[in-house]
Amino acid sequence: MKDRNDDHDDPSAHSPGEPDGATMGDGYEDGDPGAYDAFVSSESLDEPDRLRRRGIYLLPNLITTAALFSGFFAIVAAMNGNFETAALAIFVAMVLDAADGRVARLTRTESAFGAEYDSLSDMVAFGVAPALVVFAWSLQGLGQVGWVATFIYMACAALRLARFNMRHDNSSFTGLASPAAAAIIAGVVWVATSGSGQEATSGPEGFGAFLLALLTAGLGLLMVAPVRYWSPKLFNFKGRVPFMTLVAAVIAYAVVMVDPPRVLLGLFLIYAFSGPAQWLWQRFGEPRFGGRSSDSENK
Repeated sequence: MKDRNDDHDDPSAHSPGEPDGATMGDGYEDGDPGAYDAFVSSESLDEPDRLRRRGIYLLPNLITTAALFSGFFAIVAAMNGNFETAALAIFVAMVLDAADGRVARLTRTESAFGAEYDSLSDMVAFGVAPALVVFAWSLQGLGQVGWVATFIYMACAALRLARFNMRHDNSSFTGLASPAAAAIIAGVVWVATSGSGQEATSGPEGFGAFLLALLTAGLGLLMVAPVRYWSPKLFNFKGRVPFMTLVAAVIAYAVVMVDPPRVLLGLFLIYAFSGPAQWLWQRFGEPRFGGRSSDSENK
């Protein structure tokens, strides 16, 4: 069977005088087979990966671009007063963000470029977009308090993504993942605007807006808090699972479809509070019970 990368090592796969990446500045003249053979022997055959690295993988980066577009579209929709559409666009970006990484791993097309591009896309879709959507919807009525709360959220999202790039660990997350934080903000907007039948509607004012500002800033702080969260990336979609797992997935889909805005918001709120709850249990629960058991053993 021919390997998919054989073309990079086969001189016949290239037209003479036009090796990949060779330019006039490289010292190769067009139409000179001898110069091309020297290029193949010194570059292609000795370092076959070098030619591949000059390009980028198309499929996962196209999905990342679609996620980036969804985040941008959410901003544009919020500027036009279409807040329900903006919230839906953030959820679409979440699905695409989960898909690009899975596709890259399944097709073995992971790359440093893809990882950096994905982080920039996440910053727009889950950092800038939710902050601007909730500000345009409700928090702008609070004046300085509103934009400070949204800035805290956006800045913490950037810090969260930077820290994740430095400590890349799929077994668990340190701090609330930015897509989950964005889902809570988008979920609140979606729940409040779904079924309103209005193209443009304003969010809560006064005390309600102040609570929303606290939620927005609190989600930002959770993203940078030293709190452990379970990672959905632990799901193995390639291995075999019991039949009842598929049945449970069907039931989960059915429950979500009963009332998507409220069910999704509830699920992400539970996930957001699971980290602090686990931290409190480990800090104040386990040591106490552990101390009692050690005392009983000493007796």
